[in-house]
Amino acid sequence: MEKYDVLVIGGGPGGYVAAIKAAQLGKKVACVDNKKFLGGTCLNVGCIPSKSLLHSTHQYHQAKHDFIRHGIEFKELNFSLDKMMKNKQDTLEGLGNGIAGLFKKNKIIYYNGFASFNSIGKEVVVNLNNGEKKTISAESIIIATGSTPIMLPNILVDEEKIITSDGALSLKTVPNKMIIIGAGVIGLELGSVWSRLGAKVEIVEFADNILPGFDNDIRKEAKKLFEKQGLAFRVSSKVIKAEVIGKKVNIEIEAVQNGVVEKIDADVVLVAIGRKANTKGLGLENIGINLDERGRVSVNNKFSTNVTGIYAIGDVIAGPMLAHKASDEGVAVAEIINGQHGHVNYNTVPGVVYTHPEIAVVGKTEDELKQNKVPYKVGKFPFLANSRARTSNETDGFVKIVACANTDEVLGAHIIGASAGELIAEIVLAMEFKASSEDIARICNPHPSLNEAIKEAALATYFKPIHF
Repeated sequence: MEKYDVLVIGGGPGGYVAAIKAAQLGKKVACVDNKKFLGGTCLNVGCIPSKSLLHSTHQYHQAKHDFIRHGIEFKELNFSLDKMMKNKQDTLEGLGNGIAGLFKKNKIIYYNGFASFNSIGKEVVVNLNNGEKKTISAESIIIATGSTPIMLPNILVDEEKIITSDGALSLKTVPNKMIIIGAGVIGLELGSVWSRLGAKVEIVEFADNILPGFDNDIRKEAKKLFEKQGLAFRVSSKVIKAEVIGKKVNIEIEAVQNGVVEKIDADVVLVAIGRKANTKGLGLENIGINLDERGRVSVNNKFSTNVTGIYAIGDVIAGPMLAHKASDEGVAVAEIINGQHGHVNYNTVPGVVYTHPEIAVVGKTEDELKQNKVPYKVGKFPFLANSRARTSNETDGFVKIVACANTDEVLGAHIIGASAGELIAEIVLAMEFKASSEDIARICNPHPSLNEAIKEAALATYFKPIHF
């Protein structure tokens, strides 16, 4: 039997980071993962390939629609889906090989296969992808198995005509019409990819607007901008049936309010209604690990399960299903196992939607503050009044900051606009140090820059903006 100080089950952004950190702290570490490349769902069929396609298709869309405004003219423009897919594959292979190199550098033993607990708490059986089987024990075991797409019970996914995000990242041709079930982050990002390449995309959402859970001002602005780009939305609607008949998918959509059913068809249907914790096949029942009401592994504030020496992080536990959240938890749990005091501040974990314009958020929304009866104030600043946005023709969107009405501490920020995913970092850092809106307003930003919109929004929050 192989014995280690730390065994990590899962090689995604939480698992591989936990493994590296534990090794850096002097532990003998092993990691088990079943995917082709280390990096988990994020690298293989999630964050990385989707962002590659989003960038490639945005470049094409800009060339087709925006270059003329900059005086750049050409007679003919085409795209190669095969080359876009190859670029995506080259990117993830490069990153995957990079993580493998980090494992080698840190002397982490990697097992490519599936791990499951037997009846002894700190032992797992690993069924390797090469057909071999090994039993491994460790003083500490970290469960970091991530998440999988949620399926609808009445819709059969074949990953060709009715697909999940996995299938949407590797379509061989651009569909004429695509129906997407779910107007969340995944639906909007992948809808943008295929819409830019010529597909007619319609997104069906059960809620009364897109991006459930986001700030309401963001939701309204995003819907308006995405409709302008050509995406169509059916809100307050649900798909009750989808079946492949010949070369088409027949879909039945029911209106939530009056129950009226409409039948339409599409070339491809993408199911993007969210993800669930991936605990299947782990044998957690063999050692009595507790799960919560949503099937996630229950942990305390030190990521420990009810079984001593077994921890869990990432999508498999409660909290936002974000790669960077999992990575921070990976560092924290490795430090805790080493006797240190690792922690994650969940109030400052940002989220980004990589559409164009991008959407980036951190902290509380207005609705959350109202529900909790927290006195607050709001400041907004539009990119239309920002010099750099005007020179780049990127004037859509705004920066919105919410702060405590009594102390002026920044409680949240919501940005829709160009480079929002980069801009949010300034506010995340400020919130980590409990900065006030006046603190942010008094930072000297370079001119002209998009960051000046953050300064102006902060000025608007504590007093008045200068340029609006």
